[in-house]
Amino acid sequence: MKWMIAADLHGAAACCENLLKAFDREGAGRLILLGDLLYHGPRNDLPADYDPKRVIALLNPRRRQLLCVRGNCDAEVDQMVLDFPILAEYALLPVGERLIFMTHGHRYNQTNLPPMNAGDVLLHGHTHVPAWEPVGDVLYCNPGSAALPKAGSERSYMTLEDGVLQWKTLDGTAFHSLTL
Repeated sequence: MKWMIAADLHGAAACCENLLKAFDREGAGRLILLGDLLYHGPRNDLPADYDPKRVIALLNPRRRQLLCVRGNCDAEVDQMVLDFPILAEYALLPVGERLIFMTHGHRYNQTNLPPMNAGDVLLHGHTHVPAWEPVGDVLYCNPGSAALPKAGSERSYMTLEDGVLQWKTLDGTAFHSLTL
């Protein structure tokens, strides 16, 4: 199965629409969202297309395709309007001999690693910056942000298929790939 991975929508409706167009274009079976779906947070500028109600309307019909973890800007009140679970701190995805630990990144991150084995992958958003780097004996990966990229990065997402992680801009241009 092909997985698509994105983070940090922060209520940006046009970016959510573009992400879902990319999801359809990719032909992915599931979309992993690494938190911060609806609210922009006090440290981020308000997205130009901020419309959380529209994001809700875009995501709810795809509830069977979504796997989400809670971000630091997600709350119980968000869960009340979403038809899919978002309040889990993390999710685990086995890929071959590796385990991918998926979380938002505000609690578990490269300075506070969860319990993992050598060769496992820590996958999180939160920083809004794409990343792929070793941290000790695990690999840290970040899809960047689909709505509010930082540090000069572009709006981006990842795909995972047959053990290959690929980073792409929202228009589908690949800019990095890594075989697990």
